[in-house]
Amino acid sequence: MTFQAPKGVSEYLPPRGALFAEVRDAFAESARRACYDSVETAVFEDTSLFVRGVGQSSDVVRKEMYSFADRGGRELTLRPEFTAGVLRAVLEHNLHKGALPVKVFTSGPAFRYERPQAGRYRQFYQFDLEAIGTEDPVVDAETIAVAWDAFQSLGLNQYTLLLNSLGDKICRPVYREALQKFLRGLDLDEDTRLRIEINPLRVLDDKRPEVRAQTRDAPVMTDYLCAACKAHHDAVRALLVGLGIPFTNAPRLVRGLDYYTRTTYEFDHALLGAQSGIGGGGRYDGLSEEIGGPPLPGIGFAVGLDRIVLAVESERAGTVRPAAAACQVFGVPLGEAAHADVLTLITSLRRAGIRADMAFGARGLKGAMKAADRSGADYALLIGTEERSNGTVRMKDLRSGDQQDVAATAATDWLIDRLATEGLRDER
Repeated sequence: MTFQAPKGVSEYLPPRGALFAEVRDAFAESARRACYDSVETAVFEDTSLFVRGVGQSSDVVRKEMYSFADRGGRELTLRPEFTAGVLRAVLEHNLHKGALPVKVFTSGPAFRYERPQAGRYRQFYQFDLEAIGTEDPVVDAETIAVAWDAFQSLGLNQYTLLLNSLGDKICRPVYREALQKFLRGLDLDEDTRLRIEINPLRVLDDKRPEVRAQTRDAPVMTDYLCAACKAHHDAVRALLVGLGIPFTNAPRLVRGLDYYTRTTYEFDHALLGAQSGIGGGGRYDGLSEEIGGPPLPGIGFAVGLDRIVLAVESERAGTVRPAAAACQVFGVPLGEAAHADVLTLITSLRRAGIRADMAFGARGLKGAMKAADRSGADYALLIGTEERSNGTVRMKDLRSGDQQDVAATAATDWLIDRLATEGLRDER
């Protein structure tokens, strides 16, 4: 029997795995520059955390969660999103009792029972960033800027920032009543009519053309914002203008989870068709109380790494963009006795920041050199009986074919200097 991955699981193998790592690392680096700290949180949580946090009216809770009872009878769920779990961890470990805001980021797999298609998987990967403990609209703009700068560093340009405000506990009830009154007059199916009573805003997020057509003239939240929420929304927009980040006002933007308040945003990519949303986020100022914590405002975003990989591939299609070399130096031991010498030298190179590999096993010269060529390295270093006797290392430029013997004691510095001089060190 040959096993295969379960349906709907996204996996990244060489060479595509390098692009996935590039995308993930771009967001981590942008977050670190803004002084966000890395965290790792549980992959599964108490089911009630997501029911209370994400919201019973969301499709995530109603249809998509992977939930199970463990051997102790506890009801657990594989995380369908990150925010509720990150906030739970911040509260449990009392990070909110220190300096605020708590600024953290994480990444990894999440799980939803979706209908698998390109860009929509049952196991998918997200990068998540959260700023917890302040209502300052400057932080709203900061989170957007962190994501924006990461997209820019990846060379993406065919994406759009959609921006909205969903109000707060003061103005949202007034809007909710007006929206419910409008929606109750439409010819909608039973499930949708039930959603009108639980969370009518989610009806505006329905992607079915017939529902979107009926709700085209529905009232929008921005027409009902209280003075404080309007001031907050105006401040965020002004800050984005100051940062040179273009945005589109999207008064129908809701997002798929129930905890959002005030600032809500989404990044859409023009080349991805139906799965155009590559990330988004917003405020969740009441989520802490929903999961048993103190009043603690927060804002954050999550981006879909799988979709961003597709976006990068679509924008780079037909262009020449050199990928990072798997290694820069490849070691070739000639004879069993030389293996230890080669390993010592390439370990020294690795510790100096050089990507280095070597031939393993009892390969002859021809086979080892083929492996060196396949590695993409710039230089091969060869050590055999003669080199060990002379205390030298033979360096071969795999691009020109030129060879040179270098003293073994100077080999590491020689390669570091040569790669730096030729502009090859860590630049591809």
